[in-house]
Amino acid sequence: MSKNKTGGHKGPYSQKRKEGEGRTCVRFKCSLTNTILDVLHQRAGWVEVKEDGEWDFNWCDVGWLRENYDHSYMEEHVRICHFRNHYELTRKNLMVKNLKRYRKTLEREAGRLEAAKCDFFPCTFELPSEYHLFVEEFKRSPGSTWIMKPVARSQGKGIFLFRKLKDIMEWKKNGTRSEEQRDEAQVESYVAQHYIEDPYLINGRKFDLRVYVLVTSYLPLKAWLYRDGFARFSNTRFSLSSIDDQYVHLTNVAVQKTAPDYDPEKGCKWQMHKLRLYLTAKHGSETVEALFKDIDNIFIRSLQSVQKVIINDKHCFELYGFDILLDQDLKPWLIEVNASPSLTASSQEDYELKCRLLEDTLHVVDMEGRLTGREKRVGGYDLMWNEGPVYREDVSLETLGSTYQIPNTHLGCVNDRKKQLRQLLRPFPGPKRA
Repeated sequence: MSKNKTGGHKGPYSQKRKEGEGRTCVRFKCSLTNTILDVLHQRAGWVEVKEDGEWDFNWCDVGWLRENYDHSYMEEHVRICHFRNHYELTRKNLMVKNLKRYRKTLEREAGRLEAAKCDFFPCTFELPSEYHLFVEEFKRSPGSTWIMKPVARSQGKGIFLFRKLKDIMEWKKNGTRSEEQRDEAQVESYVAQHYIEDPYLINGRKFDLRVYVLVTSYLPLKAWLYRDGFARFSNTRFSLSSIDDQYVHLTNVAVQKTAPDYDPEKGCKWQMHKLRLYLTAKHGSETVEALFKDIDNIFIRSLQSVQKVIINDKHCFELYGFDILLDQDLKPWLIEVNASPSLTASSQEDYELKCRLLEDTLHVVDMEGRLTGREKRVGGYDLMWNEGPVYREDVSLETLGSTYQIPNTHLGCVNDRKKQLRQLLRPFPGPKRA
């Protein structure tokens, strides 16, 4: 395969930019046709490149990455929207394997109390490879509900709940291969996971949280948390008596929008700030602060669990979509992490949220060179981790003579991003006119 032209020598940036000299044009490629393409087209000074043209920025899908990354030469300034082995965190089986290993390491090096901070994912086994271990655990908790998920599929495809081993036997016989693998020798891997039978309900309905975390480096680890996100609700009231009803148990929009009574105008989402206000009104601010602190812990521990295995590359960044479920005790559980969170809007409100998110992602990635690198906030993003925890500069608490610093996270809080961006960013010159 010939090398891809990624900022090749004919491009405007083949020589290193002088300090302070802004780029006049950013050439981008984009393999998606949804919100991200709109945002890129609207960005001042950014120009789309077709086919084999040289590019500076590529919002690619993971398929393109798999086929092209290893054959591409990238100049210093070039950026691409995935790390080479992103799947270490975003494939369901590898995520659990890395978290289990990280928890063991913590227990060995820092003790059980520290390792317990990783107890935020349900008991999980990979099938077929851990089938015998799974059966042992299954027999220890008779009557409990389990959920089966294919490790590498999304949007709720291939997922089902079960309570009897015979359901797995039928799956082993009939359902172990995806359509694409019918002619291949390999068996499609699944994870079998303890189903959370007591989810927190609002109006009798189950929901999960979609939260966005942007990683711009793994060595050192640098992670940003977006203030906006949303809760995704199921369309049907929760009940464990109907484990075959996907409209009860799966909150994926791709599933819920096929429900007969789905209303596309109303959708099935709440903005994160609305959820935070609801929980605060019901449980008090102290309880909700503790909940959101526990959710922050999930993001950091998950990223740390893969920090040593992800191939760090200064050309790469990753926008992760974390899916978090709350149980009735307000304990947050990590369900999965997405490397390509859906950027297709399900409503006008959803479209506006995703536009804000993607505009601010581009601000943080900073192709234009407008940031100093010392910022703790860029638009709706707050710097959560930078080789260590990041704290708010203007707030600390004093208790019994001790000072506690407050983490620099504001999930579900006010997102006054426009005002903040006006103060932060000087105007980008845009393309030079002839």
